[in-house]
Amino acid sequence: MNVAHLIDELATIDSYRRYGKINRVVGLLIESKGPSASVGDVCLIYIQSGRKKIMAEVVGFKDENILLMPYTSVAQIAPGCLVEATDKPLEVKVNEELLGQVCDSLGRPVSGMTFSKPTDSVPTNQEPPDPMSRPRITTPIELGIRSINGLLTVGKGQRVGIFAGSGVGKSTLMGMVARNTSADLNVIALIGERGREVREFLEKDLGPEGMKHSIVIVATSDQPALMRIKGAMVATAIAEYFRAKGKDVLLMMDSLTRVAMSQREIGLAIGEPPTTKGYPPSVFAMLPKLLERAGTDNNGTITAFYTVLVDGDDLDEPISDTARGILDGHIVLDRALAQKGQYPAVNLLKSVSRVMNEICSQEHLQAAQRFRTLLSQYTESEDLINIGAYKQGSSSAIDEAIHFHPKMLDFLRQSEKVRVTIKDSVNQLFHDFGQEMSTNGV
Repeated sequence: MNVAHLIDELATIDSYRRYGKINRVVGLLIESKGPSASVGDVCLIYIQSGRKKIMAEVVGFKDENILLMPYTSVAQIAPGCLVEATDKPLEVKVNEELLGQVCDSLGRPVSGMTFSKPTDSVPTNQEPPDPMSRPRITTPIELGIRSINGLLTVGKGQRVGIFAGSGVGKSTLMGMVARNTSADLNVIALIGERGREVREFLEKDLGPEGMKHSIVIVATSDQPALMRIKGAMVATAIAEYFRAKGKDVLLMMDSLTRVAMSQREIGLAIGEPPTTKGYPPSVFAMLPKLLERAGTDNNGTITAFYTVLVDGDDLDEPISDTARGILDGHIVLDRALAQKGQYPAVNLLKSVSRVMNEICSQEHLQAAQRFRTLLSQYTESEDLINIGAYKQGSSSAIDEAIHFHPKMLDFLRQSEKVRVTIKDSVNQLFHDFGQEMSTNGV
């Protein structure tokens, strides 16, 4: 043992504990005189004569006071409560034992499970990988959904948005992907969900099959805004940990919109000016930092799916527009298709995978483009066809689209209990549309 090295280490340790006192609480915001701390640091607030402490995070400064937001409610906080600085940001303990567990926003298993093996402490707020060191996306990932595998093929390390209004099938689609993916493990963040929907998703949509290789982070809508944001950060940090171990990770977050709304609450509380539709600038600074953390690095991959709620099915509202500009593709779930009984209700003509050209064969791309052209032709003429105004033989393109329409619907529809591989998806695409698949078609 190097005793001299230990003595040098002891000499550099700061043995002082720094405290401050709360002097004001306004809404979600706590104002404290001291201690010395940086933005993002965790502080401990002592309540009930010091017998209990709660965690809070430094979110800003006002004059010489620090502004804190607690990870719990402010109900028991009073003027004069002591605030202790920890001098470090929030970290989460991670190892392989988290698989199959449901965790809270701070990464703690809600079952009370204790780790039997050594854990690693991972900072929840990390910088994205250097863009020049990111490997290109070259390999497709198996998702088990025919319409996505065949027509919107997703690559390992791609980041995709699922855009939909409420009740159009986002949770069902996420459950199908989690059960059927070829990724090594899933990290699923349920942010701002109704309490009722959490257990429903775990038992009905995810099921035991999906749960056994998943880690689920839950931050329900009744929790403070900071806890909802931390749920998203913790889920991303856990995914980064396993990516660093060389794993192919599937990260799913439902929903990115509620993360943005939580940041809006915090931004407005600390005095930021509202800009685009009430969202302060910090929201549009936070989103790219969060989303860019997913993707590829030199060790492994994080393939990410983020659901985006579109109010009134408006795809041009600020969060949808921002997310679409950052992500590597988007899948739009259409309420009109869901009402017609098409599940999953993927609107192919409004959806795109930006890396599909890099990971699919030329024959596959041509077949997918032919499918898209036929569907577009039918959709444009659908009203004329339905009212009987179109006469067969008037247009060979429309006649062909009408002929293939039943097969297109059959290709796009899929029961949530059915798993379809990429190879089977492409084989059916070639078979149903009269083309022979080459030996290197996938």
